[in-house]
Amino acid sequence: MPGRNLTVNRATLGHRIGYALRHPDRVPRHLARATRDMWLRHRHTDHISYYRAVMRSDTRTNPNAAVGSSSRERWLALGAMQFDYLIGHGLRPEHRMLEIGCGNLRGGWRFIRHLEPGHYYGIDISPDILHAAQETIVDMGLRQRLPTLTPVRDLTLRFLPDAHFDVVHAHSVFSHSPLPVIEECLAHVGRVLTPGGWFDFTFDRTEGEEHHVLREDFYYRTETLLTLAARHGLRARFMDDWEALPHGQSKIRVTHAAPN
Repeated sequence: MPGRNLTVNRATLGHRIGYALRHPDRVPRHLARATRDMWLRHRHTDHISYYRAVMRSDTRTNPNAAVGSSSRERWLALGAMQFDYLIGHGLRPEHRMLEIGCGNLRGGWRFIRHLEPGHYYGIDISPDILHAAQETIVDMGLRQRLPTLTPVRDLTLRFLPDAHFDVVHAHSVFSHSPLPVIEECLAHVGRVLTPGGWFDFTFDRTEGEEHHVLREDFYYRTETLLTLAARHGLRARFMDDWEALPHGQSKIRVTHAAPN
């Protein structure tokens, strides 16, 4: 994967013009996204409703593309990358796992297969992508593993039990979320984590000005998210080894802060 530009502001007019000149074949798709963005912004004032509509639109076209995979092969490869990383960092069959933004189970079907029956819980703001997730369960022969899939309106997690999940996972969720949505999740995730549990999430990293593109892609400095986690009594650390993998996002791990 080519090196990431961590200082560019993709929202500036200069960058967008330069990008269009370098990649003229991508201009029609961007214009279509921009037109959709204008229409959906008019209809949905809050971000969750807006992005739920984005997912509905994308899922109708291609569920795999809706979760960021341009092909079936890429869908399988990204799911395997998520799975292998968590296995290498302590995920065990007896763990109870909550996947936030589980999508159509790109990584989730592997987690379901690995975990003991009934130990996987996936949530997503998009009912449409959860319909596709049900098809993945059937296609992968996982019905006997008893996974739970639940649509949610927000990330308060208020219907889930205290100290229940050993592992919480959010892949390519905060990369599409404004800061208030991320803070809502960090304000509540500690309650559902077991004392020794952890929460892994990816994000689009910048070392320059924080910005977003079309309210669909958000870029944050690492320090912003580490500070936000600490504000809610959590300890967060940047996962350097994830950076060596062929993925365009970065990863942070959150745990309960050690008692004084």
